[in-house]
Amino acid sequence: MNDSASRRVRVRAPELVGKGGWLNTGDQQYTLADLRGRIVILDFWTFCCINCLHVLDELRELEERHRDTVVVVGVHSPKFVHEAEHQSVVDAVERYGVEHPVLDDPELATWKQYAVRAWPTLVVIDPEGYVVAQHAGEGHVHAIERLVEELEAEHEAKGTLRRGDGPYVAPEPEPTVLRFPGKALLLPSGNFLVSDTTRHQLVELAEDGESVVRRTGTGERGFTDGSADAASFNEPQGLALLDDGSVVVADTVNHALRRLDLASGEVTTLAGTGKQWMQGAPTSGPAREVALSSPWDVALFGGKVWIAMAGVHQLWTYDPAAGTVEVAAGTTNEGLVDGPGAEAWFAQPSGLAATQERLWLADSETSALRWVDRDGAVHTAVGTGLFDFGHRDGEAGQALLQHPLGVTALPDGSVAVADTYNHALRRYDPATGEVTTLATDLREPSDAVLVGDDIVVVESARHRLTRLRLPEEAVRVEAVAHRTQRAATEVAPGRLRLDVIFQAPAGQKLDTRYGPSTRLLVSATPPELLLKGEGADSDLSRELELDPAVTEGVLHVSAMAASCDDDPANEYPACHVHQQDWGVPVRLVEGAADRLPLVLAGLDEGAAGDAR
Repeated sequence: MNDSASRRVRVRAPELVGKGGWLNTGDQQYTLADLRGRIVILDFWTFCCINCLHVLDELRELEERHRDTVVVVGVHSPKFVHEAEHQSVVDAVERYGVEHPVLDDPELATWKQYAVRAWPTLVVIDPEGYVVAQHAGEGHVHAIERLVEELEAEHEAKGTLRRGDGPYVAPEPEPTVLRFPGKALLLPSGNFLVSDTTRHQLVELAEDGESVVRRTGTGERGFTDGSADAASFNEPQGLALLDDGSVVVADTVNHALRRLDLASGEVTTLAGTGKQWMQGAPTSGPAREVALSSPWDVALFGGKVWIAMAGVHQLWTYDPAAGTVEVAAGTTNEGLVDGPGAEAWFAQPSGLAATQERLWLADSETSALRWVDRDGAVHTAVGTGLFDFGHRDGEAGQALLQHPLGVTALPDGSVAVADTYNHALRRYDPATGEVTTLATDLREPSDAVLVGDDIVVVESARHRLTRLRLPEEAVRVEAVAHRTQRAATEVAPGRLRLDVIFQAPAGQKLDTRYGPSTRLLVSATPPELLLKGEGADSDLSRELELDPAVTEGVLHVSAMAASCDDDPANEYPACHVHQQDWGVPVRLVEGAADRLPLVLAGLDEGAAGDAR
């Protein structure tokens, strides 16, 4: 046995349990015993989470290269109430092109068994059924691939590796005109342009919202410029009309902005490199030289194209005249904080709509409606934070949304909100400060456009545009409030040791060439929870002091570690940034644990192998 194999902690993997059963297996139900002999990677994800969607994309190549030895199992672990509905998980698996088995775990049973604390988390199980690694966040696939190669060699030698086809069975494709459309744009001709997200195309529909005029894009994932027939996209979303009459497209999974010439059908690239922005990369410069991160929507405001950069919880701008991009607001920390753009926090901004004076935005993970003023300051109209959501009308301070993805400015100064996970269209009126419901029984609405006295809604999970007459009176809806189903972690009041576990992958070491290679940022909601330990430092362990008078709250922890190939002969070692943000709901209980371990990469050996 090689040295690294002998060092690994061996913890028996708990069984895979999920009330929703298995998807992508041809109705076959599986246990861990059925997968014995294969290297199993559990991907704990939820479909609202942009970091989870990044990991799905990171895993594609690994799955392809090791398809006869590795089985990836997505363990769907919901944050929002809507995500616990089985049909919503079925939709999400198709929407995001998930090509491996998925266990639907609406009650978080397997999440709890594996003591997971963050979306996404990856757990590696060896062919004998033991947990050998755990990673939180994105950017770990290079390390997991090294481990996979090591496990392949080790278990091939032991005779415990079983090669062959995996349990994935592709579902039958559905024949619809659109498939999980994302956003829509009313064109000067009166036609509609729709991002047909799951089919990687842009579709122009006639004024009836149904008849196809033309399609742009091959329909396959790709990043190619050219004619309407030759160009390719990767899960495109937002659309906006530029002053020159062309359309700018948020090409989300390509991490790029594209331009569609409506007259010729030609597609070109305006911004982005095709690679995802990572910490430490440039945040301004020539648009084609700066990486972006999951741009989800675009809108013209103040002469610039504003970008809802869902992947890094920021707003960026693209200047069409200068051909440059830069950060306009947000710190990359995930949460809800107002103030000057440079200090504001967002959580997956996913919808934009501009008026003369305000840029409205749907901040999906905080279930919030927010806006930016002409000076770049950020304000919140509706919403309180990451863990409170629901369907409640009335005064904005107590009103609730559930993961909204779209906003539409209305002629009277109010704004319509595509309240996606409530399957509703809501309205916020700044003049009265009131939130009402305009329509219900919409299936995952993700955007809406005004057409005269009508509003045309993108009903994403019904694969269509739906025309509604803008109602004069609101719909009466029974109020419902929710908190995330995720159980709070019980910790002792007073002193609490926070340990972020990071073990550099095999063959790598911490990158200390330019100073500290790790960073830890800690804050709390409410801020009074933390008497000591707030702020940033380079040490991944910290002594916190929690105020016993604050019985519950959320600890916000952001950790980063950079590692590089440990080969003195290599003048240009490959380096990787590992990063994760945790929002840990905590409850203060006398006699509870006085240590909180959060695994960034590795196993928490300080808890006798219990990977927390």
